[in-house]
Amino acid sequence: MLLSKLIGSLKDYKTENYKDVDITGISYNSKDTKSGDIFICIRGETADGHIYAQNAADNGASALFCEEKLNINIPQIIVKDTKRTMAYIASAFYNEPSQKLNLIGVTGTNGKTTVTHLIQRILEENKEKCALIGTLGYKLSSTDEYKEAKHTTPQPPELQRDLKLMLDDGINNVVMEVSSHSLEQNRVGCCCFNGAVFTNLTQDHLDYHITMKNYFKAKAILFENLKEGSFAVINADDNYAKDFISVIPSGVKVITYGVKNQADVKAENIDFSIDGAKFTIEFNNQLEKMNLHLNGMFSVYNALAAFSTGLALGIDYKTIINALENTGSVAGRFEIVSKKPLVIVDYAHTPDGLENVLKAARELTPVQSNLICLFGCGGDRDTTKRPKMGKIADELSDKVVVTSDNPRSEDPQLIISDIMAGIKTVDTQRIFVEPDRRNAIKFLKTISTPLDVIVIAGKGHENYQILKNETIHFDDREEAGKVFADVQHV
Repeated sequence: MLLSKLIGSLKDYKTENYKDVDITGISYNSKDTKSGDIFICIRGETADGHIYAQNAADNGASALFCEEKLNINIPQIIVKDTKRTMAYIASAFYNEPSQKLNLIGVTGTNGKTTVTHLIQRILEENKEKCALIGTLGYKLSSTDEYKEAKHTTPQPPELQRDLKLMLDDGINNVVMEVSSHSLEQNRVGCCCFNGAVFTNLTQDHLDYHITMKNYFKAKAILFENLKEGSFAVINADDNYAKDFISVIPSGVKVITYGVKNQADVKAENIDFSIDGAKFTIEFNNQLEKMNLHLNGMFSVYNALAAFSTGLALGIDYKTIINALENTGSVAGRFEIVSKKPLVIVDYAHTPDGLENVLKAARELTPVQSNLICLFGCGGDRDTTKRPKMGKIADELSDKVVVTSDNPRSEDPQLIISDIMAGIKTVDTQRIFVEPDRRNAIKFLKTISTPLDVIVIAGKGHENYQILKNETIHFDDREEAGKVFADVQHV
């Protein structure tokens, strides 16, 4: 693609050493730059791409996309903010694939991963191809293997490349997790969403957004930019529901769902067991039975979100119910890895997420048995949620094991101290501390009986642990499997 065509839709830019060269790729890491690439100089948290522009040129870059004039003798396109403008370059390079797709974005603090998987299953049950992009990576169908992704929502060059790949593979539907970071940083800029789904908004990422108001504003971008004829699915029970509805443009169809408040799609008569959740779903003045193989109230909400999306897409309700009833748990989301005791691994890493999973686990805990919670908090992240999560674990569990999550550059013991500040009374018979996560999981066997329920929270599907100087292989499910190897497994 000629450089002139690539920058054709840009405004407010300057050029230096301009020549209409042919661009054959996009890069923002000089080590990955190939001959013919346009190299985008990104100012990140720890590095400035402008410093590496000469390396990129030496590796064959045909042009630079930068925020200041550089003393390098190749064409330069100078803009105010390369990170935000990268989305336009990427979309143009891959010929705007989202314009030709039924692209559905799912955003919220919790539930994004499960909801995207459920929507994918609904579309496939309707005999349509659907790809998925999210926390676990991306895949072209529900039976496909995940391709690894670095972010919940990829950077624009990878995102637009993947959308083009999916389109070329004959896939017309894509459901995608859309993180607040990606919205704030314009990673999904130039993406044309046919639908947007809001799950919930509770405390998370305040190390980045600082306030809940800013967090909301970032999430709201997805809904503010919906085009006429598209749809929005909103959790009516969330405190921010009205705020999200207020920013949705006219001409966008809004469908609400919930359990407590009046909604277009509603669940009633909910009953939980180890096999899942049963309830009645009310919509369009009719009632239907739903038998999920997923557990917890959060799973009911996730199913309602997916059901509402199916209705918005015009899919028959019987097809939707069949898809939902035949979907198992998503990796690391209330995933049962042992039955005696019942050991559940979950990705819950926010106060609301931990509260939801513990309440769901309590529903499965026999009388006279203990609910045991093992968790930690990530380092270099929002510190204010640590004592809140300590308080929640203390109040909702019979026994608590506080350990490390991904400590990153922080001292694990200091993170644990922040968590312990939220625990009312440190009773040594029910509150335990073990900084080494592997040893903490081993310790669970010494404080549990076969009738107890154990929740190992925080990492879910992750198969690594980020320490100060290294990242090691670590999988809660594997570790729990080793510890409870002599008991009945799922």
